[in-house]
Amino acid sequence: MTVDSTQKWILITGCSTGIGRHCALALHQQGYSVIASCRRQEDVERLQKEGLTVLPLDLRDGRSLNEAVEQIHALTGGKLYALFHNGAYGQPGALEDLPVAALREQFETNVFSWHELTRQLLPLLKASSDARLIYNSSVLGEVAMPLRGAYVASKFAIEGMADTLRLELADTSVKVVLIEPGPIQSQFRDNAYQAFMRHIDKNNSRFSATYDNMIARLQRDGLNDKFTLGPEAVLEVLESALTATNPRPRYRVTRPARVLPWLKRLLPTRMLDKLLLKAAD
Repeated sequence: MTVDSTQKWILITGCSTGIGRHCALALHQQGYSVIASCRRQEDVERLQKEGLTVLPLDLRDGRSLNEAVEQIHALTGGKLYALFHNGAYGQPGALEDLPVAALREQFETNVFSWHELTRQLLPLLKASSDARLIYNSSVLGEVAMPLRGAYVASKFAIEGMADTLRLELADTSVKVVLIEPGPIQSQFRDNAYQAFMRHIDKNNSRFSATYDNMIARLQRDGLNDKFTLGPEAVLEVLESALTATNPRPRYRVTRPARVLPWLKRLLPTRMLDKLLLKAAD
């Protein structure tokens, strides 16, 4: 492929559905040179038919990650404008019910693979005169909720890593941005349900009745929730992060994502705990 030096190459992970797919297609239509990644081959082929440049990438497979990085080097000619980390999932369940293997899987996908991909692609980002390293975090990277401990821990880790990178890369062309959505309509609930069923022994837990309510919520169409927005809400702030001369360190999406961090700063911890426990019912 002959690379046009004026092209702005953007890698987006986790593009099979939801936020990743919506943002990849929209930015492609706007003229960005989008590289979308998916884990399953059938999703790769489906997105290719939709006009995207797509790479197979299993974030937990080191060989798959290394091969994807080689292809990204070749496609971009050694310059990457933006990396949008989006490929992740949520592991529900009380921490006391969660086997270490499940927590390890959560961190392998949501944290360690993001770090390795960042590490390998930073030379391409630094080669751009104006680059963006964007993390799709969560409101749960700032505020904890019960029965979401694995996901909360992974997002707290991402927040800390991104804040550190913002300082360490201050003398480079790379601007580090966190996007912190609240509830967004996607396959997230379905993937969370599958992770729950794979790792949690519901019937032998003191949270069994609570889990029944949680499962019903995971299987419910999120669009019926007044706080749930479509993926276009994330696209809007992603566009700002990509085009602003000095993008904000954090972009919060949905009302809960804007309100809860403010309450965390304002309220005493015990009062915030009571509010969060009530919200989780």
